[in-house]
Amino acid sequence: MRIGAVEAGGTKFICGIGNEQGEILEKISFPTGAPEATLLQVINYFKDRQVDAIGVGSFGPINIDKASSEYGYVTTTPKPGWSNYNFLGSLKQVFDVPYGWDTDVNAAAYGEAAWGAAKGLDSCVYFTIGTGIGMGVLVEGNLVHGLVHPEGGHIPVRRHHADPFAGACPYHADCLEGLAAGPAIEKRWQAAGRDLPADHPAWTLEAYYISQAVIHAIFMLSPKKVILGGGVMKQVHLFPMIRQYVKAGLNHYVSAPELITDIDNYIVPPGLGDNAGLSGALALGLAAIKADKAVK
Repeated sequence: MRIGAVEAGGTKFICGIGNEQGEILEKISFPTGAPEATLLQVINYFKDRQVDAIGVGSFGPINIDKASSEYGYVTTTPKPGWSNYNFLGSLKQVFDVPYGWDTDVNAAAYGEAAWGAAKGLDSCVYFTIGTGIGMGVLVEGNLVHGLVHPEGGHIPVRRHHADPFAGACPYHADCLEGLAAGPAIEKRWQAAGRDLPADHPAWTLEAYYISQAVIHAIFMLSPKKVILGGGVMKQVHLFPMIRQYVKAGLNHYVSAPELITDIDNYIVPPGLGDNAGLSGALALGLAAIKADKAVK
């Protein structure tokens, strides 16, 4: 089988072709522009590649309610031009194949459970910390949806006593994303994270805020693995700092060896690296084929 995969990010799109073993056979990327022009690039990529299904992991918020007339839409995103855009419908007009459709972070969690850091586990939480902050959740083998889908990037967090920054989220100011996403780093320090040294105070604040999100996830979802991806987490020195804050915050309340003696293997980077999102979209496409066959 040849499965099309789309990782639709707010900054760039990645399209690829993979197989049922999870292998990415080829891929391309291009900047995220206006929706019509961006989707035309997606369509042009797939039109001669004869795919059996297409899986899409998209930046959000998105509509994932299959009973809704707006299923497949991007909804209230601040991304110019994309709000209330019929993303999936644009593809369906061209390709008559089964579709998998979910958030980019749910897709990444799904891919990591299939072939990456959470392989063999029936639960995990995936945070992407980059241009925005998103949260994907897999529980008992199923991606979590509900009323809409998890929006863990917008949880309120306790302010660090040494942080006077007002926050950068246009909706909530000092939510997790408003304090810890890439644009918040740049706005607070007048420099991109990649240009700050490892001993810069920015990283103490990042670890402090990200650890709170991890603690919330542990208390509420009890995942068997926590995976931290995205551009900000390329700063690998963040991982030991986050783990230390998480252990201090939990204060031995959750009595699990993974948290007490093996936390280095519990809070981890993506096993699939930069392919986590695209591999997750591939996994969504494979699941769509299975669901389609079950209906028929």
